[in-house]
Amino acid sequence: MNDFPLGRASFDPPAHAAEQVWQHVTGLLQSEHAQVAGRPVSAPVDVRRLRAAIGAYGFDRPAAPEQVIDEVAELLRATTVHTTHPGYFGLFNPTPTLLGVVGETLAAAFNPQLAAWSHAPAAVEIEAHVLRFLGERLGYPSGKVAGSFTSGGAEANLTAVLLALTKTWPEYGEKGLRALTGRPVMYASAESHLAWLKIAHATGIGRDAVRLVPVGPDLRMDVSRLAERIAADRAGGDLPFLVVATAGTTAAGVIDPLRDLAGLGLHLHVDAAYGGAAALSDRLRPALDGIERADSITLDAHKWLSVPMGAGALLTTDAEALAETFRVTTSYMPAEIPDTVDPYTSGQQWSRRFMGLKLFLSLAVAGREGYAEQLERDAALADALRARLAASGWDIVNDTPLPVVCFADPGDGTWEHHGALADHVVRGGRAWISPVNLGGRPALRACVISHRTTLKDVEALVQAVNAARD
Repeated sequence: MNDFPLGRASFDPPAHAAEQVWQHVTGLLQSEHAQVAGRPVSAPVDVRRLRAAIGAYGFDRPAAPEQVIDEVAELLRATTVHTTHPGYFGLFNPTPTLLGVVGETLAAAFNPQLAAWSHAPAAVEIEAHVLRFLGERLGYPSGKVAGSFTSGGAEANLTAVLLALTKTWPEYGEKGLRALTGRPVMYASAESHLAWLKIAHATGIGRDAVRLVPVGPDLRMDVSRLAERIAADRAGGDLPFLVVATAGTTAAGVIDPLRDLAGLGLHLHVDAAYGGAAALSDRLRPALDGIERADSITLDAHKWLSVPMGAGALLTTDAEALAETFRVTTSYMPAEIPDTVDPYTSGQQWSRRFMGLKLFLSLAVAGREGYAEQLERDAALADALRARLAASGWDIVNDTPLPVVCFADPGDGTWEHHGALADHVVRGGRAWISPVNLGGRPALRACVISHRTTLKDVEALVQAVNAARD
């Protein structure tokens, strides 16, 4: 690519030179798509060699774009756990849709500023439309959905805690925790994502204010134990304000008893970062019964909705409380426009990326029915995996309609054994799974999360775990 301008001139090269770069990138991505299934899901990494390769770029002289692109792609190819591999049965990291990748490209190229509506009307309205669609599928009343796109579930859940504090104690926003007569405490399942500890630290209520409620044999939050803990905290002078239910726990895909938790009289937030996607399927939606009673909901599109990271969302029906949570006025921001919402007034971020476009494009092209077909296919593959594992003598140790399968070797119940089994499978390169601790019981965890996964990949996983055990 000798005619590509280097140095500062590379910022805006001539059209023919830019086209050559895009053609090169397109060819590289097409090749990666075709070849990833034939490579290991992951491989050992030599940290010193990796740092040396990256450190070779001292940025003291310009380099040809084709060379840099190829070298970076090779680093990613050699050192990444390939979530785009059909044998990836790991965490909630999906193979992104093609339109999701296109959406990221358009968002980067147009680079709209999503702080003020007046700077990016189409972008803001596209995101608002998608949020309304998601909220209404989850059961919120039409015309009542408010919220914001976030960097991911952690930010969405932080927003939920701030919203709950603001709604419970309106003086919290101005005077902080010192305005309260006691210590606020919140409740989440012992199987929940422990981002709550970081959030409690950041909000100032303190990590000790997070009560991790025991679960029952089904790994769902024990509502009676929760009620006992709330009563004990109130008797001790603490101030219960928030219950967090999980719709699809990270470890086991379990859905807490949402309807029962909604009747306790506290602000209810549902962390449905993973499982909330089930709302797009009429067949799977009943598993989320009661979620429509939540004061707020977290949903991550970059999990089971298969768009590139990151794209979380916070949904609520209380637009006024959300606005009060992030209320601020400045002289340098554009004036409000009637009947619009500036995104910086409904979320933690100020300047931010156009995160909703990748989901808008994916939904527009696949349609809800296309998404439902894929979600139901994943669930069917998980059912097939459970059946094959059980037939091979494994114990299935979780119960969920979502495609998370946890299984244990009845012959050896130690953590060391299950860790060694997972390591053996991962080193084999055919699949990626992880060990997990479920209420004190070691197990192996496999999640069907890639739309490229087929029954053949499920059968390869069963062969791999059986070989590891043997």
